Amino acid sequence: MRFITAGESHGQCLVAVIEGLPAGLALVASDINSELARRRRGRGRGGRMRIETDEASIVSGVRGGRTMGSPVALLIPNRDWVNWGRIMPVESPVNAPLLTAPRPGHADLAGALKYATHDVRDVLERASARETAARVAVGAVAKRLLAEFGVGVLGHVLAIGGIAARRQPRSFHELRRIAEASEVRCADPGAARRQARVIDRAVRMKDSVGGVVEVRAVGVPPGLGSHVHWDRRLDGRLAAQLMSIPAVKGVEIGDGFMTASRAGSRAHDVIRYNRARGFHRITNRAGGVEGGMTNGMEIVSRAAVKPVSTLGEPLETVDLVTKRRTRAIVERSDVCMVPAAAVVAEAVVAIELASAFQEKFGGDSLTEMKRNYRGYLAQLRHF
Repeated sequence: MRFITAGESHGQCLVAVIEGLPAGLALVASDINSELARRRRGRGRGGRMRIETDEASIVSGVRGGRTMGSPVALLIPNRDWVNWGRIMPVESPVNAPLLTAPRPGHADLAGALKYATHDVRDVLERASARETAARVAVGAVAKRLLAEFGVGVLGHVLAIGGIAARRQPRSFHELRRIAEASEVRCADPGAARRQARVIDRAVRMKDSVGGVVEVRAVGVPPGLGSHVHWDRRLDGRLAAQLMSIPAVKGVEIGDGFMTASRAGSRAHDVIRYNRARGFHRITNRAGGVEGGMTNGMEIVSRAAVKPVSTLGEPLETVDLVTKRRTRAIVERSDVCMVPAAAVVAEAVVAIELASAFQEKFGGDSLTEMKRNYRGYLAQLRHF
């Protein structure tokens, strides 16, 4: 399964095209729009979220509510484009001043140098995290496919501004219930209250805060991914998907960095076997992936999200034209994007898992794919 997105933050729309979905998968726009609504919520979100309703339309690849096996195209209009027509015209001349003061921490300067432009709007419009709405839409489709195989994926917040959750429900479904009810998407109510206060303080100080998000995936069979080639290792692919999210600066699978400080006797997961469960582990320090392949345990990945680079009190920078010191530009932005980042992280993990399912079980139709899956499970039971 492959996908591509197009569109600018203040352009007419966002577009996503998904290739490789099997025929026969039930899919309607409401499956996608419920996920887009989750991305809009969260303490610290900016004024843009009060404007954009983010409703996707399925414009190809689906007939009668089911995929046909052809590419699926999704369209998400930008409601605010009506106010940006003179700044973001497609063919007519641009009627707006140049933006020449790149923001520290953003793609502005590197992009301006790369593409030989003094107007950083040519860069920031595509580099904006607004693009992740399209990826959440693709992730919603991926989750529909995974649901056919009993796989659940959930993103939630572990920490914001240095305030970390100290306890979490053990049950996946309880974790989902509590996190989804939280305005910061954190399943520790005490930590969530303190995180909300940190965000409110950042608003007052015209600053921003980052944090850590975690994605869990349950019901994943062993054997997705591969140890054979570097680019087929699932942990590497998951890490690449998570690192591709704007503002993510670090990724770990399972206990990740903590494992590096442990002795080997305490770093790995002891293997057990019984008839009811087959091969299994009594701990999950590896986060469900060993040797580039899923091992049948819950997949656990985490991403470190830096503070938003647009500040109400902008940092110093250098003007691209005059080369003099100045203050960075200020674009409408979030104060904290961590709760939204958890939804985006959930989406990209779902995309990579759906792609791995397609590779492992193939099939031009969902019926064929399920038949291949059932055959593989039977093989595991008789191993």
